[in-house]
Amino acid sequence: MLKQVISGLIVTLAVALLVSTAVAAEKTHEGMVVLVAEGKLTMVDKEGKNEHTHLVAATTKVTLNGKAAKIGELKKADKVKVTTDEGGKVTAIAASREG
Repeated sequence: MLKQVISGLIVTLAVALLVSTAVAAEKTHEGMVVLVAEGKLTMVDKEGKNEHTHLVAATTKVTLNGKAAKIGELKKADKVKVTTDEGGKVTAIAASREG
């Protein structure tokens, strides 16, 4: 019985470690859209500085106001939260637009 409990704890800890490593590998940053072109998102940070461009794959999950969207639906001044993996690949873009 004790061996089963210890084995269960070890498995639980291993899973928790793997999940925390995967989450730590993802990075997010927020800002505003400057320009959207086919497969590209140019944005600035929250302060309106540090303009930079992300390459956006067709498989990247894009949402606008919580609903599935396409990168081409985003517009200048939309607020965005970009999630990248540890290699810098964009995995998700969550945009919001007032009005």
